[in-house]
Amino acid sequence: MSTERDSETTFDEDSQPNDEVVPYSDDETEDELDDQGSAVEPEQNRVNREAEENREPFRKECTWQVKANDRKYHEQPHFMNTKFLCIKESKYAARHKMDKEINNRTCEVIKDGRFKVAKWKEIQVGDVIRLKKNDFVPADILLLSSSEPNSLCYVETAELDGETNLKFKMSLEITDQYLQREDTLATFDGFIECEEPNNRLDKFTGTLFWRNTSFPLDADKILLRGCVIRNTDFCHGLVIFAGADTKIMKNSGKTRFKRTKIDYLMNYMVYTIFVVLILLSAGLAIGHAYWEAQVGNSSWYLYDGEDDTPSYRGFLIFWGYIIVLNTMVPISLYVSVEVIRLGQSHFINWDLQMYYAEKDTPAKARTTTLNEQLGQIHYIFSDKTGTLTQNIMTFKKCCINGQIYGDHRDASQHNHNKIEQVDFSWNTYADGKLAFYDHYLIEQIQSGKEPEVRQFFFLLAVCHTVMVDRTDGQLNYQAASPDEGALVNAARNFGFAFLARTQNTITISELGTERTYNVLAILDFNSDRKRMSIIVRTPEGNIKLYCKGADTVIYERLHRMNPTKQETQDALDIFANETLRTLCLCYKEIEEKEFTEWNKKFMAASVASTNRDEALDKVYEEIEKDLILLGATAIEDKLQDGVPETISKLAKADIKIWVLTGDKKETAENIGFACELLTEDTTICYGEDINSLLHARMENQRNRGGVYAKFAPPVQESFFPPGGNRALIITGSWLNEILLEKKTKRNKILKLKFPRTEEERRMRTQSKRRLEAKKEQRQKNFVDLACECSAVICCRVTPKQKAMVVDLVKRYKKAITLAIGDGANDVNMIKTAHIGVGISGQEGMQAVMSSDYSFAQFRYLQRLLLVHGRWSYIRMCKFLRYFFYKNFAFTLVHFWYSFFNGYSAQTAYEDWFITLYNVLYTSLPVLLMGLLDQDVSDKLSLRFPGLYIVGQRDLLFNYKRFFVSLLHGVLTSMILFFIPLGAYLQTVGQDGEAPSDYQSFAVTIASALVITVNFQIGLDTSYWTFVNAFSIFGSIALYFGIMFDFHSAGIHVLFPSAFQFTGTASNALRQPYIWLTIILAVAVCLLPVVAIRFLSMTIWPSESDKIQKHRKRLKAEEQWQRRQQVFRRGVSTRRSAYAFSHQRGYADLISSGRSIRKKRSPLDAIVADGTAEYRRTGDS
Repeated sequence: MSTERDSETTFDEDSQPNDEVVPYSDDETEDELDDQGSAVEPEQNRVNREAEENREPFRKECTWQVKANDRKYHEQPHFMNTKFLCIKESKYAARHKMDKEINNRTCEVIKDGRFKVAKWKEIQVGDVIRLKKNDFVPADILLLSSSEPNSLCYVETAELDGETNLKFKMSLEITDQYLQREDTLATFDGFIECEEPNNRLDKFTGTLFWRNTSFPLDADKILLRGCVIRNTDFCHGLVIFAGADTKIMKNSGKTRFKRTKIDYLMNYMVYTIFVVLILLSAGLAIGHAYWEAQVGNSSWYLYDGEDDTPSYRGFLIFWGYIIVLNTMVPISLYVSVEVIRLGQSHFINWDLQMYYAEKDTPAKARTTTLNEQLGQIHYIFSDKTGTLTQNIMTFKKCCINGQIYGDHRDASQHNHNKIEQVDFSWNTYADGKLAFYDHYLIEQIQSGKEPEVRQFFFLLAVCHTVMVDRTDGQLNYQAASPDEGALVNAARNFGFAFLARTQNTITISELGTERTYNVLAILDFNSDRKRMSIIVRTPEGNIKLYCKGADTVIYERLHRMNPTKQETQDALDIFANETLRTLCLCYKEIEEKEFTEWNKKFMAASVASTNRDEALDKVYEEIEKDLILLGATAIEDKLQDGVPETISKLAKADIKIWVLTGDKKETAENIGFACELLTEDTTICYGEDINSLLHARMENQRNRGGVYAKFAPPVQESFFPPGGNRALIITGSWLNEILLEKKTKRNKILKLKFPRTEEERRMRTQSKRRLEAKKEQRQKNFVDLACECSAVICCRVTPKQKAMVVDLVKRYKKAITLAIGDGANDVNMIKTAHIGVGISGQEGMQAVMSSDYSFAQFRYLQRLLLVHGRWSYIRMCKFLRYFFYKNFAFTLVHFWYSFFNGYSAQTAYEDWFITLYNVLYTSLPVLLMGLLDQDVSDKLSLRFPGLYIVGQRDLLFNYKRFFVSLLHGVLTSMILFFIPLGAYLQTVGQDGEAPSDYQSFAVTIASALVITVNFQIGLDTSYWTFVNAFSIFGSIALYFGIMFDFHSAGIHVLFPSAFQFTGTASNALRQPYIWLTIILAVAVCLLPVVAIRFLSMTIWPSESDKIQKHRKRLKAEEQWQRRQQVFRRGVSTRRSAYAFSHQRGYADLISSGRSIRKKRSPLDAIVADGTAEYRRTGDS
């Protein structure tokens, strides 16, 4: 065992996972996972290394190489990867099968020294392209230059991560300087060596070789496919990865062929029927051989001129019965199923209640094969940002100096339920978008009675890293997070507008008066600090520090003498109870001497060559203390309309909802409370709790796993005591830890190239199997534990982890899953689930392109599942049960008839009836039932979500139901054959002739069969329309009409060999005796069904039966009400999420002054001027 431990180890077992970071991807290399500190090299390793060094040098794996403006470079033989059977396949997959619309988007590509318009599908690695404002990025490209200062480029990554706030990228200085004009871009011959294509969205490593110099490349210089260019007139880039090699496509996972549970079941049932067909045919063939030996050979009148043996005749009859009974195998079933699915898909597309008028977006069924599976969902896996939320932050309330503002009240502090919005027309900088109802706060700001109120909004206007520009006289803010943008916009509306900034100054309009402050330092946010500060010098010469951050870190740094500390704490609890995102605001005045001393340390830490971030954080700590608390802000992360109601109804339908998001733990938890997945009564389990529970369970299982373990029955233990409402919140890092998915890294052991002994190989194989078994057991235990919780929230997870969680539930719970998301980071999850749903919103179309169904709002999910899904499932189940029934009722008449015809494969019906039975006489009613039937209305389906449970439990179509349908068909066929048979024996008609000829017998059975099966579908129909009634009675009328035509003398004269039942219908059906026989057979078939249905609905009514019975009384639609929150003063059970972005803001960019320069000329001016001299004006 020591060998394995030496050769392969994992991360430090004692290291705690970091909740703040997104875990590594599976595409990271082993070198990246090695610890920074190098351990002492073991002696054996040294020996191995020296031995290897004396051998032929090991050829390192070829890295990705890109040559600018040279497509032929990548067609050389050494860029081909040898695949199976020596088939060569290019590494550079420049094309990918995607939708036509995406493939045919256009952008400008340099060809023959000029920019020319080209389609996305024509873009290849090495191309230099030009993108303009609001263009989608077609491939992963290296940013070369742009119209912005220092070749900055602002991008929106909503399609990648669901975030609508802008992020900036910046090119290398060398490319910014020399690659602005078309001619220089056309002659650009840079060479790039970089990492192979992988799925890590936030990481890139490479080197640009150009002009005899190498330049390092990182993720800040790469524009990923799926991003949108914003606030940048144009930019140029070099294609590094294209098509399937792009990072967004690497995150998409494999495309899986999806089939429904009913499909698999139906196939097995058809196999069963086929086996039954073989057995019946074989049995009847044996019967014929026996009959031929006993009766046929001794009956001279049966001699057909052939002297074949009984065995051979039996062999021929076997194939005869295969042909006669082939209608037992429902070939037409598959065609009918597809027609029904197509119709159901169109009903989803046409549903106006799932149409989003605001964006003119209808619901879309992008597949026609999964509709009934929508009625069987057990688990829903949902993204958060853009799916549950709108990703729009709104300033809702605030607490200043212990006083809460934001309620509905007038300027005299009187509360009103109905009050008009605050009128911000007195403020020239107000954008008119803020809906605020507290007129008293406006009175306080304008009167200036409480200076803390003005100082509060001044802090919001000055303490941030927002960038500003003016378009048509309007201020446009570019924030690193939507929260920060909401706060600066709020300050702007309340009279404190942020107007401009330079590297060292910031200009604020304070109630109409412009004042400029010197910025001495910006102490930026990061996920450890959970706060940011700014130090400014006022025009009067005073130095002040303004700080905002999470209450947990701000309260630790407050001065002891803060009179409003408790009142603000109470306000934070109220805001948290309302699921608002909060920040605490504070300030302090700094003496000149104190700042001078601190600034020296700050400058030293800023230029530190190692551990710069840690050094800066330590210096920040020294100045951010003894703060004076001003108050707190409360921002609403707006949910989409109807999200809590939808989740509540789906939960009542016994559908469990798991939220999988890349967002912070605090934010995800907050949204869980907002959409009522979590309540105040919920006991929340976090990563460490889950880990300890699973560890204890594994220990118990190991202790029980002795020699006799395999003979003992498996024990199903609960992880939690019965009762209580529990939820699980786990981060991506803990998920890897718990599921034993932590990346293994190899010690740098150079193995000698000689084979191991058989014993070593066997031990290694056994060790590997034990590790796999342990991992599998651990994962199963985790799924069992998670499924005991009412809600599960996984945060800070990668796209691959999202898919892994879905796959675990599919694998260990055998449950039907649905994944819903809106961004490219959800594509893998959408493809992995049984059903994928894309939200077609402002975040682009990547999720929609990979989905099975799409619509614009999360709330439409309840209608998709509870109405369309449930109806589709019920219709399909009824259709299949009836189809099997009518086919067996029709076909097995031949079986009973064979006992009276010497097993001779003689058909019991006319040939034309056999041909038209499934095509005309019984097809339309069953198709219409499969398309239109509904047990209760759509409103009642939504009002009573419990009706959905029958689909989850497979109650309407399973092997039991299948065999009941077959038995029903068998009994019906017996009644339809033996009642006419008994009626025809020893019978004389009105004219004195016996009506018991074969043709009259066939007509009687056929007529009784058509009437029976059509009336049977009438009994099965729950929702009667004119179309249903017309189809049932029309099918019967059509049968009689065609039969009389086919039995007429005229058609017999034209086609004597094809129509041999001349006059049978008119002769047989004119006798009342035959009509009575038909009525008797139909009655005996249907009356027991009516009786059983009546008793069932009376004694054992289903939930659907009860609702149908009282549907008139239940027509009034029930109004959903939000759960009442109970607030207990001074008792804070949870803390709302602090309102900050995941990553640092623009502080480094602002401090360096790289963004504060005169903007370049527009693109037209560059082309016309033909020179790049204009660029240098800002440097002087």
